[in-house]
Formats: sequence, structure tokens, C-alpha cells
Amino acid sequence: MWSLVDVIERRMKEVYITRTAKFLPNNPVDNTEMGDFIGLLNNSQRVKNIVLRSNGILKRHYAFDKDGNRTHTNAQLTYEAIKNLLDNSFKMEDIQLLSVGTTSPDQVVPSHAVMVHGLMKGSNHIEVNAAAGNCTAGMNAIKYGFMAIKAGLVENAVVAGSEGIAKWLAQDKFEYELDTASKIEERPVLAFEKEFLRWMLSDGAGAFLLEDKPNPNSRVNFKIEWIDGQSFADSIETCMYAGAEKGDDGELIPWSNYQSSEWAEKSIFAIKQDIKLLDKHIVDKGAKSLKAVLERNNCSAESLDYFLPHISSFYFKDKVMDGIRAEGVNIPNDKMFTNLESVGNIGAGSIYLILDEIAKTHDLKSGQKLLLSVPESGRFNYMYALLTVV
Repeated sequence: MWSLVDVIERRMKEVYITRTAKFLPNNPVDNTEMGDFIGLLNNSQRVKNIVLRSNGILKRHYAFDKDGNRTHTNAQLTYEAIKNLLDNSFKMEDIQLLSVGTTSPDQVVPSHAVMVHGLMKGSNHIEVNAAAGNCTAGMNAIKYGFMAIKAGLVENAVVAGSEGIAKWLAQDKFEYELDTASKIEERPVLAFEKEFLRWMLSDGAGAFLLEDKPNPNSRVNFKIEWIDGQSFADSIETCMYAGAEKGDDGELIPWSNYQSSEWAEKSIFAIKQDIKLLDKHIVDKGAKSLKAVLERNNCSAESLDYFLPHISSFYFKDKVMDGIRAEGVNIPNDKMFTNLESVGNIGAGSIYLILDEIAKTHDLKSGQKLLLSVPESGRFNYMYALLTVV
């Protein structure tokens, strides 16, 4: 006689990634051209050289031109990636659920998801879900689609991760603060925590089609075995933030606590990174969370064929691999795959572009296992997914 658990498990559907797609705006921008797009501030050249030497990124994409004219909104980037999933056998009207995640929505409200859906003419009145946060927002978008199909609520879902963040980092977003500093005879140098990210982040989007069965016409199908994560926000203060300032006690003071004149004066809406916190925790907590999640899901590191981590910088590459092996998670370096060097750090969209590239450039074999890993330095949240090639 079946137990209730048996009945539930028998009714649960399997979930597959049957298509992957990406969209990168405009021509790639190399390291020598970056200043032409985002501008140079006082001390920028020095910070730029330090950051680029460490991060190893050679090319990235911006959703605006050298004159600062935006060519794509974040919603448009996401929409273009979704369009690249479609063909005559799967059309816009076939989509049953939309779930998207980003760090950098085009507006505070309404949600990024409904703005993307507003561009999807002919998609019918589907359910939409918006995942907010930093880099793990893209993985949370996948998990919502995964759970909806798993529970039998829908047969397919389009999920996407994107960033339209580079415009946030342009020179004009900081000029007022620097001018104010000059007027009160302070050294007119932007804090490293604000300047650092200007040379790290870029724009783009990726999308997956999730279905309850493999597609025999797809180049490759990935069965999603599980998606799991771990947050350390209960024990570590905020590291990466925007729309706030950090107080002396480490707590964030929200933008609404400031006068409107202070928003520009203090660059309240600039995205900032506490570099000391990042260096102290991102690898250590990542290694511990990876070990915990693998143990929780009875997955051995030795069973993995590919390790696909989203890393923000090659500075962390060896640190990540050494850190996880120090925790007893034995993943050799040759199992790691990333495309950071050629597309840049696209935050919530990065893991989509990594899987899309390996699916289209590698001869993957049935039964091979791929582990997706996405850390988030906002307040040290980590998400993982195990995929099997079918």
C-alpha cells in the first residue's frame, strides 16, 4: 500500500531544460574602450588597472553607446533572449509561465517580470514571477519555474536572468558627489567601494525553456535533479547594496531616510561593494555551503563531470577551487567551465550564458552531470542546481 509520500512522488513531474538562449547587446567592448563608455573619474585609471588586472575579463557588452544613449532597457534585453528560444515548433503563444530575475530592474515598480511580459505580444495572459536580489535572482527564477512544473501546475516555463546595470555605473551618476566633495575641500576621490564595481559589471540576458519532458529535436536536454541553496545573512552584514548607505553599526540606512538632495550628494543609488567583507567571506562561505548542499542532496563531488560556477573575477578562481577542496569537496580544476573572460560579469544572467555556451560548444554525453553554482555577495547567499544530460 502506498504512503502519502509515495503518492506525491509518483505524481510529481520531471523537469528538463530543453532550450537555452542568450542576448548580448551591441559590439563587445574591450578593456581599452571601457572608459569611453562609462567615463573616467578622479583616480579611475588607477582603480581600473587594479581591478582589470585581477578580474581577467577581456570583453563585455553595454546596453548603451559611447554617447550614453541607451540602446536596450533591461526588459528589452530579457525579451530578446526569450525570443531566441522560439521557433516554428515553440512560439510565443505556447509559453505557459514566465519567471525572470535581475539585480537591476529598469524601475522600482512595477516588477521587472511584468515589464518583460509587456513586450511579449501574443503570449496570452500567463502567470509571471519576478525574482529580486543580486546574482542568485537568476537561479531563483529557475527554481520557481522548476517547482511549478514539478507540481504539475504547468507543462512549460520560460525562465530568464539579466542585467542592464552598466548604465548605473556611468560617470554622470557620480559627478555630483565628487563636485560636493571638492566644494567642502575634501579629496575628490570616489570611494574604492563605489569605483570597484564600475570595472566589473556588464549587460546581457539569458533564457531557458523548461518542460516536463525532453525535446527529441533539441541538441541537448538537461534534467534538473534538484535546486538548493544556503544563506548566511543571519550572521554577516550586507556587502553589496544600492539605494542605501551603510551606518557605523553595519546596518543599511534606506534611501527613504534621506532628503532628495542627499540622494545625489551621497550617491545613494550607486551600487557599492564592501571589498573587505567580500574577500573575507565569499570563498569561505561558498565552500561551506557547497559541501552542505551536496551532503543534503546525497550528491558526491566525484560524480560530477562539469562544475559551472558563476565567478565575478578570475581573482577568485583558484581561491574557490582550493577552498572547496579544503572542505573535502574534491572537484578537480579541469572540470570547471566559465566564459567570464569573453562575456564579462552579467550577475543574475551569468549562469544562463555559461550553460548556453557549454551546451553549444561541448559534445555532452547522456548521463553526464553538471553542477551550477551561483554565489551572491549582497549578503552571502548561494544557490546550486544539479543537471543530468539526457
